[in-house]
Amino acid sequence: MDNATYDVVVIGAGPVGENVADRVVRGGLTAAIVERELVGGECSYWACMPTKALMRSATALRAARRLPGAREAVTGDLDAAAVLRRRDAFASNWSDEGQVSWLDSAGIALYRGQGRISSDRVVEVTGEDGASTSLTARHAVVVATGTSALVPDVAGLREAAPWTSREAAAASAVPGRLAVIGGGVVAAEMATAFASLGSVVTVLARDGVLPQAEAFVGERVTQSLRAAGVSVRLGAEAASVARDGDGTVHITLTDGERVDADELLVATGRTPNTQDIGLDRIGLKPGAWLTVDDTLRVVDADGAVIGDGWLYAAGDVNRRSLLTHQGKYQARAAGDVIVARARGEAVEDGRWGRHVATADERAVPQVVFTDPEIASVGLTAAAAEAAGLRIRVVDYDLAAVAGAALHAEGYQGHARMVVDEDRRVIVGCTLVGPDVAELLHAATVAVVGEVPLDRLWHAVPAYPTVSEVWLRLLEAYGR
Repeated sequence: MDNATYDVVVIGAGPVGENVADRVVRGGLTAAIVERELVGGECSYWACMPTKALMRSATALRAARRLPGAREAVTGDLDAAAVLRRRDAFASNWSDEGQVSWLDSAGIALYRGQGRISSDRVVEVTGEDGASTSLTARHAVVVATGTSALVPDVAGLREAAPWTSREAAAASAVPGRLAVIGGGVVAAEMATAFASLGSVVTVLARDGVLPQAEAFVGERVTQSLRAAGVSVRLGAEAASVARDGDGTVHITLTDGERVDADELLVATGRTPNTQDIGLDRIGLKPGAWLTVDDTLRVVDADGAVIGDGWLYAAGDVNRRSLLTHQGKYQARAAGDVIVARARGEAVEDGRWGRHVATADERAVPQVVFTDPEIASVGLTAAAAEAAGLRIRVVDYDLAAVAGAALHAEGYQGHARMVVDEDRRVIVGCTLVGPDVAELLHAATVAVVGEVPLDRLWHAVPAYPTVSEVWLRLLEAYGR
């Protein structure tokens, strides 16, 4: 067995692991990263980039058709094959050569294979050829292994070889009929994407569409999906699944009805990739989510750090926020903490200190790339009330903003801000409508910065833009 020592060893070379390693190297430490699949991880090949590439062409086409003059120039429908080719390009044709080259240029050592913690600060890497390498970390081991799609225990489901988010993102052809189990972000986005590409789509949304968002979000997306020809069955639950000899999938619902499809996408949640990384060797449960403190150190059930605090976990695997940008935010915080501790420096532990990851709690921005687009940050009204805040909810029709009318004929949208009345700051904002993602960062700054409403009156939005909704929300709130 070969042996090597680094200041930091990172298990998982997705965007989170890459950012941790880069941060500590920039801080003067050495780093090695271990990856069993493609360097770049889920986001690069099976999530963020390819899925948004699948959806972008249809979004642009809808935008053109909503504008007189541009509408008349559109003479055809989407070219599905061209969309898939563009998607392939954004997934780098599932080659990680470019990402590997970047690791090399950043001075980060790459070890390919399955990484398993064997003892404190030691990770054993088993390559595809069976050869093993033992990596010792002077300061920290970081788990950044992410998650995989959860396949629920439905009779016959696994045997039917359903699609998960990976197969949907990397599909080589558009199925004639696609059934989707689930109503969350993946389900809603992929239903939108494949309906636009020509599939006849059925969504089986037991708990509704986008149930974690404000209620009006799910209602508007459901209406839009149905208008696009998607059959959205709210409350529908699969009892059993079977795939016959010609490849047709048969989904029997709990009420006895049957849905037939050429492919079935399961989008019902995620499970942590911790089953085979050696957690049992350090007293933790394999397959479990890793709990961390605000400096991203792994803690046990009693809240005590593992050993002397050498083990960290960043990204989806700690279940704080299953979003790439939040994982990268955690990675930056973890990297800064590790460097500071390696230098013997004090770690800032204030509420918004550089060395802590606190935005995962109440200031998470997210975009759902459905039609209409959904952009949100912070707490929903229900979540704010559950947190014990005394709130006021302010709603505004985005279509009434001059910039929206210019943006698209018949623009439809909605804006909501949730105000903490005791502090007079915004704690949540949700926007629904075409291209509202580009409005989100202003809301994020307001929430994270806890900008008093009295100060926001002086942040004057340019006219005529959709951003004028901020003025309208403040006017609706009143002085």
